[in-house]
Amino acid sequence: MELVTHFRRMARNNAWSNWRLLDACSRLSPEEFRAPRTSFFPSIQATLDHILCVDLYYLDALESGKLGYAYFESRRPIEEFAVLRTDQIATDQRLIGFCDRLTPDDLRRIIGIDRGPKGIDYETVGDTLSHLFVHQIHHRGQVHAMLAGTNVKPPQLDEYFLQYDRDIRAPDLAALELEGPESLV
Repeated sequence: MELVTHFRRMARNNAWSNWRLLDACSRLSPEEFRAPRTSFFPSIQATLDHILCVDLYYLDALESGKLGYAYFESRRPIEEFAVLRTDQIATDQRLIGFCDRLTPDDLRRIIGIDRGPKGIDYETVGDTLSHLFVHQIHHRGQVHAMLAGTNVKPPQLDEYFLQYDRDIRAPDLAALELEGPESLV
C-alpha cells in the first residue's frame, strides 16, 4: 500500500472515530457536556473544541492558508454541542478531500506552519498529517475516558481497519457516506 493510501484511510478513520465519539457525546445533557472533569482540558466540551481548533489550524497550513498562529488569539471556544459537531464533521470532510487529492510527491512538500512568536516551522505534508492524526487520537482518548465518568457508554473507536471489523463499522460508514478502508487498497 502506498503511503498516500494510508493517509486517505486515516482521514476516513478520523472522521469515523470523531462521528462515533460525537454521537456518544450527543446523549449528554448540556451540563454534563460542560461539567468539570479530570483530564488535560477541564471538560468534554473544552477537549472537543481543542480537537476542532487544532484540526482547523493544521488543515489551514496544509492548504497554504493564511490563518496562522493569530487564529488561536482571535478564536472563541465553541460552547454549543450542535455547532461543534457540525463544524467537526465539515472539517473531517475537508481533511478527507485534502488527503484524496494527495500524490506521493505532495507528502514530501514542505509547508510553513506559523508558530507566532516562535516563527515559521517548516515541515513536510506527510509529517504534518501524521502529527495531526496522532493529536486527534490522543485527545479523543481523553474524551473517551471522561465519558466513562458519565452515564453514556464510551464507543469503540478501534474497529476500523481490519476486515474482521467490517460488519461493525458498516452502518456508521453508510450514515457518513464514506467508503470503508477495504475500498482504498
